[in-house]
Amino acid sequence: MPYPDKLDRFTEKLNKKDNNELYVIEEKLAVMSGVFEGELAHDDIRKESIQIYTGAGLSGERVVNYFLSSSLETPWKLSLKLFSQVNEVFVTYETPGDRVEAGDINVLQRSIEAIQMEVERYKTNGNIDGGTF
Repeated sequence: MPYPDKLDRFTEKLNKKDNNELYVIEEKLAVMSGVFEGELAHDDIRKESIQIYTGAGLSGERVVNYFLSSSLETPWKLSLKLFSQVNEVFVTYETPGDRVEAGDINVLQRSIEAIQMEVERYKTNGNIDGGTF
């Protein structure tokens, strides 16, 4: 459930690099009941660069039980499903940068609208109490 029930979180987008340069990204992912399933944070990931370990900085044990997939509508986004008996894993990969698409803007617009609706609701029904210091 989005704001106001929980805070919206956004991944900072990476500008495309010139001259075929790449970003090297390390994502920390929470593993629940032995499984992680979800999209990786960035776009156009070089699949062959993906390495998954139980520790940061390519440390700990290597995780080899995983699957990658993408949809026909957004082939630049990768979904990852992995299996591990640890609480978190670290995925390292290379990307030339992100694509900003209509869906990204729509998510931001919905978040702004939710905040505005909450502010208006509070202005109508709320009581601002500055408390004491």
